Order: sequence, then C-alpha cells, then structure tokens
Amino acid sequence: MSIWEVILAFVVVVLMLVALLANVLVLMCFLYSADIRKQVPGLFILNLTFCNLLMTVSNMPLTLAGIIYNSQPGGDQICHIVGFLETFLTTNSMLSMAALSIDRWIAVVFPLSYHSKMRYRDAALILSYTWLHSVSFPIVAASLSWVGFHHLYASCTLYNKRPEDRTQFVIFTGVFHTLSFLLSLIVLCFTYLKVLKVARFHCKRIDVITMQTLVLLVDIHPSVRERCLEEQKRRRQRATKKISTFIGTFILCFAPYVITRLVELSSVVHINSHWGIISKCLAYSKAVSDPFVYSLLRHQYKKTWKDIINKILKRSSINSSALTSESHNRNILQLNE
Repeated sequence: MSIWEVILAFVVVVLMLVALLANVLVLMCFLYSADIRKQVPGLFILNLTFCNLLMTVSNMPLTLAGIIYNSQPGGDQICHIVGFLETFLTTNSMLSMAALSIDRWIAVVFPLSYHSKMRYRDAALILSYTWLHSVSFPIVAASLSWVGFHHLYASCTLYNKRPEDRTQFVIFTGVFHTLSFLLSLIVLCFTYLKVLKVARFHCKRIDVITMQTLVLLVDIHPSVRERCLEEQKRRRQRATKKISTFIGTFILCFAPYVITRLVELSSVVHINSHWGIISKCLAYSKAVSDPFVYSLLRHQYKKTWKDIINKILKRSSINSSALTSESHNRNILQLNE
C-alpha cells in the first residue's frame, strides 16, 4: 500500500466509527424520547438515520477492503448486493433531506395550517415515494448487470463492463443523478430560501420593535443597549448559518462524487484513482454530518442524550454503591465470625 492508500484507509475507518456512533446516538434519542417520536419530522430523521447506519455497516467496510487489497472484496454476489444498497441508500438519503426541507418550509411559511398539511399519513406517503423512487434505479441497474466493483472508487457501485452498453449506461447515469442529486438540490434550495425569506422578515419586525423600545428607554445602560444590538446581529445571522449548513453540506459531500461520476462517462478526461476514492469518502462523510446537522445539535436532542447519559451514570453509581455496601457488610460479618 502507498502512503495515499494508507491515509485514505484511515479516513474511511474514522468515518465508519464516527458515523456509527453518531447515528446510533440519534436512534437512541428517538427510542428514548416520546416527544421526538410524536413529531412528524422524526419519521424523516429516522429514515435518514436508517440509511446512514446501513451505509456505514455495509458499504464502508467493503470500500475499506477494496482500498487495502486493491481488488474486489468477496464474491460477485456480495458485491452486487452491496452495489444495489449503495445506489438505493444514497438516493434515499438525498430524498430524505429534501423531505425534511419541505417539512420546514411548510412549518415556517404556513404555520397555521402545518398540522393539517403535514400529518403522519402525509409523511408516510412522502416516505413511500422516497423508497419507491430510490429502489427503482438499482433494480434497473441490477437487471442490466450494471452493478459491480469499480476500481476508481474502490467500491461496489454502478459500473458498466460492456462497451456495447455504453450509450444506454450514459443515459441511465444522467437520468439517475438528475432525478436524485439535482432534484433534491433544487428542492433544498427552493424550500430553504423561502424559509430564509420569512425568517429575515420576522427579524426585521423584531428589530423595528427593539429599536423603538431602545429609543423610548432613554435611561437604559449602554451595556444593555449594546447587548440588544448584538442579539439583533446574531438573530439575523442564525437562520442564514443554519440554511447555509443544510445546503452547503449537501453540495460539499455529494457534488464532487456526482460530478466525478458524470465526468467519468467521457473517455477524454482521465480521473486519478485517488481522487475517485476521495470523492467517495466525501459522499460517505454525509453519514457523519447528518446526525449533527439535523439532530444532535438541536436543543431537544441535546437534552435527550444528556438525560440518557445521566440515567446511565446514575444507574452505574447506584450499582457501585450497592456493591460497596454489600462488600462492607460481608467484611463486618467476617470480622464477627
């Protein structure tokens, strides 16, 4: 193995460990908190977490083996199954993020009618479409034998080995990325920009009220006035930072891999194998960022996993104190004997 391959293998190991820990923690929060389970977005987050966990335990280990051995890990049947899952899970993750953005758009732009527009039944219908959309492309690819081990990405993925099918595979790949990556990106941009517009409008209203209050309060201390102005600035930046994070992580993680897959279809451009694996690692990194972007950094999830940790520590403390007391009683009995 070259130094580059060692570094890439180490990166995949780190991505696996962090993604597994973070997504398991999200799943634990979902199972522990009844409030999270009651919320409609929880279904989308649960689906996204399921995709990330399955990607972590199925695709990442085989990519790691492909980097280490520089060849197909396992037999053709295993590689076909993993390649099928890779196409399905990637598409499902993208559409789940689009579904979350639609939920936020309805909640912010139409707050009074949110509970009538986005019910559990509506969320279930959206998830049904997400699964149907996601599974259709790998079924077509598997039926046409367009799934296999791709040395450029050191992983089992969409791959055409027959030159006579090149035109059909190019059309299929273009349609696939258009209806998965590009469609999800358009939905994300449209919905979150609408949310940002509403958030800025409310910030302006609050700023006007705040400035009127500061003008009326003549005797207010300068430090209090300064804190109010700082809070105004933070309020304006908060929504922009969140939306930039949602759209930015999506583009940063998926765009290099998708662009590489499309450029690869051209026989003119040569793609370095190290870059192919790096773009694949960037796509895998979405499974690491999603738990933090959509769940763990939110107040409700923070409170839940802190409650879980406190409960575990309290239980272990009670058990240790009980063992100490039992040992103390046993020592006393031995002394009396």
